[in-house]
Amino acid sequence: MGPFTLFDKSFLQSLSVDESVWFDHFFVPVVCPLFFVETLADLAKEMKEGSLRTAEDEVRIVADKTPVLSGMPCVHHGELCVGSLMGTFAPHPGQIPMAGGRPVRNPEGKPGVVFKNSPEAEAFARWQRGQFLEVERGAAADWRRMLSELDLQAVGRGMQALGITPQNCKTIEEAHGIASSLVHTEAAPEQQLRLMFTFVDVPGRFQRAIHERWREAGFPPLAQFAPYAAHVLKVELFFQIALAAKLIAAERASNRADIAYLFYLPFCNVFVSADKLHRRCVQPFLRKDQDFAWGPDLKADLSRINVELSGASEAERLQGLHKFAPRPPGDVGNLVPSLWHRHGFELQKPEEQETAVPPEAHDKLLAHLRGFQEAATAPEVAEMPSDDLESLSIERLVPPKKGSWWLIPKHVADEERRQGRTVE
Repeated sequence: MGPFTLFDKSFLQSLSVDESVWFDHFFVPVVCPLFFVETLADLAKEMKEGSLRTAEDEVRIVADKTPVLSGMPCVHHGELCVGSLMGTFAPHPGQIPMAGGRPVRNPEGKPGVVFKNSPEAEAFARWQRGQFLEVERGAAADWRRMLSELDLQAVGRGMQALGITPQNCKTIEEAHGIASSLVHTEAAPEQQLRLMFTFVDVPGRFQRAIHERWREAGFPPLAQFAPYAAHVLKVELFFQIALAAKLIAAERASNRADIAYLFYLPFCNVFVSADKLHRRCVQPFLRKDQDFAWGPDLKADLSRINVELSGASEAERLQGLHKFAPRPPGDVGNLVPSLWHRHGFELQKPEEQETAVPPEAHDKLLAHLRGFQEAATAPEVAEMPSDDLESLSIERLVPPKKGSWWLIPKHVADEERRQGRTVE
């Protein structure tokens, strides 16, 4: 498990299935909602005449490469903005905000949260089998329609009317600077709040409470009052300023969707994309402890890793990824090891001495985990700070093998199959 890494659809599409296995294994993928929606939208895609693939084939191919080992779907940015404005959410680098957890107390009474399979994970598992629901096809058509109806040129003209022109905003950095100054100022808080409510579509039932909370705080800069909400507003303002200054093309409606990936930057160490818009725009938004990785470069190093490890014996492969390849091969001259090194992960395997676990201890541990997962819901735990939780259980849909590689040890997969618990 390596750096938390936000990825976009263009990057995942560029990978082979084997390369996607190593991305999933050596990084903790941040699966943002936009990736799910964009993949789903391909169901409504018009294929080129003579193409041997259907729209369903395109979605299944992406689903086959989607991470399953360590990453998690992130909560939608709109929900997180409301939490930020209400004072109940603050982003923590290295933590993916997740939804749907059930608060429990384990058999010893200690608090924790149990996460079942996310709806997104279950949907991708279905898509891998070529199973699509009618409601998903309808949502795909709606998304495609929404993109086709976006009038980015009108958005650009609106900002030009406010004085943003190619003459006074000539670079991406200047557009970012203008947007940043707007969320760091103490001036015009009412206007800032109206923009926030418009861009994020904050439900009306929260708006009065948010306004009162900000007023009682003395209307400090939005970036201080609600850091995550300010980040999202800054991205939105940057996009509109860049359109007005003709730094971003207004002819591509998909640019509006692509820029939304930046909403999820606070939750990653690395952002990887093969999209030229991301490559041009992301740098001013990155913290000093974050990196942008160009998709083709990371793909090339994942390919190198795949080739190097393909020389392993069958006996080594059968051990599963965590035993067979706990760290990426290579040194800091290679991209994947360099990202591990920069973000504080060990590249050299320490000397390890295996200790056999007695069968009774193994059974006791499994019984303890099942007791935690099956514990009764404890509503009071939901009110506790996340740092006070003792346990976290995340259920995953993991196939035993993907592409050329065993994700889990074959003997474990065989036992799961014998018990009827395999996900194949």
